Amino acid sequence: MSATLQKLAVCLLASEVAPLSKTGGLADVAGALAKYLHADGHDARLCTPLYSSIDRAALAARPVAGLTNVPLVLGTHRYAFSVLEATLPAAGVPVYLIDCPALYARPSLYTADPDEHLRFIAFTRASLIACQHVGFRPRILHCNDWHTAFAPLYLRTGVGRDGAFAATRTVLTIHNIGYQGIFPAADVADLGLPAADTALLHQNDLAAGRINALRHGILYADAITTVSPTHAHEICTPEYGMELDADLRARGAALTGILNGVDYDEWDPRRDRFLPVHYDPAHLAGKAQLKRQFLARTRLTTAPEVPLAGVVSRLAAQKGIELMFEALPQVLAARPLALAALGSGEAKYEQFFTELARDFPGRVTFEAGYDEAQSHWIEAASDLFLMPSRYEPCGLNQMYSLRYGTVPVVRRTGGLADSVEHYDAASGRGTGVVFNDFDAPALTWALDTALDLYARPGEWARLQRNGMSQDFSWERRTGEYLAIYRRLSGA
Repeated sequence: MSATLQKLAVCLLASEVAPLSKTGGLADVAGALAKYLHADGHDARLCTPLYSSIDRAALAARPVAGLTNVPLVLGTHRYAFSVLEATLPAAGVPVYLIDCPALYARPSLYTADPDEHLRFIAFTRASLIACQHVGFRPRILHCNDWHTAFAPLYLRTGVGRDGAFAATRTVLTIHNIGYQGIFPAADVADLGLPAADTALLHQNDLAAGRINALRHGILYADAITTVSPTHAHEICTPEYGMELDADLRARGAALTGILNGVDYDEWDPRRDRFLPVHYDPAHLAGKAQLKRQFLARTRLTTAPEVPLAGVVSRLAAQKGIELMFEALPQVLAARPLALAALGSGEAKYEQFFTELARDFPGRVTFEAGYDEAQSHWIEAASDLFLMPSRYEPCGLNQMYSLRYGTVPVVRRTGGLADSVEHYDAASGRGTGVVFNDFDAPALTWALDTALDLYARPGEWARLQRNGMSQDFSWERRTGEYLAIYRRLSGA
């Protein structure tokens, strides 16, 4: 970045930020984008809830003077929040942690509780109050998903008339359009808006008895991004737009797709802190050594020569797990293959992997939950990585897999289509196995195709090295966000 370009003040609001809290790619993106903005000299700061799972002592989090037990009234609800300041580990980014035990001291980051909308309305309001109090005047307020999607509306109402935000422009990134933060219109007072400003709410939704947080972000953000170019087109269609496609089409050029980046400081087999052996495209023997260790660690009894498929995923309908119900038992019964799966989510999907491990002892292992170290081991030790998603705004694991020489088997949708090229044996080009149709026979075909390639070591090594040569670094993606920031702010 040229030193002559003005450095920007950017406030990022995110309901989860790696490594503090994480359920999915949103956390990785929020942490990495802030890290690379900061490294480029911009005044990037993060706001995120202080969940009970975050170790405030390890962060050396300290109270912000004057922001202790601050009252917050949302309709008939009364809360008191405090703000602690810390630094994002290994990134140097200032983080404002919104501490409100009544809302965030729960066993999980997200809940099905009736006050779920209040948890994140309060987070958004408290974040804006924190900026005002410390005198932080961001040129860009970057919101993420439904949890912070009311912020652009707030900046057009009473909050936005405050001097701290007079020059602020807003960006909303949609990481997963399937989650929209819908709550009853009867709870409209929970937004804490002056009566006159309720006219800015989506009136058709109100008449239908609902309020949709994400819709309001789409309506009022100065710019909207989603996390891959293909997905930006997809969500403007009824098939993928989840009933928000008309609103997105109406925004026209305000919507941009930017493929997520990978933080190669964290995800690179040449220096992965979770692995005892490191490797690169010229030394793939290290990957084979890790596979042998992984088989022993997980009590998989297949020979090291048998291909190992990995799954690290939220276990949700979006991820296409139901395609595996038919395809995986069929392929496991017919061909040499082992499987290592890690994830949590809907009970029926956890039950499927549990039963698969029971039906194929020594060949399938499943660990319910999420473990950061185990996810790195699976990426490094596996030969294939399965992502048969129904839709995938971006996906990160396929890009991790490419760097680790682990061939992704993916469906052609969203960011998977933008980051994985189907291998062509005639030309030797391509980085993975890509299938089109969302059905079990298509996934079976893809698995068989991958296993046939694995049986040809020369082609397989070429496919691995093709993937390992790809560059999805955040240094490249940060520039695309900065271009939007500068266009909005005139900087």
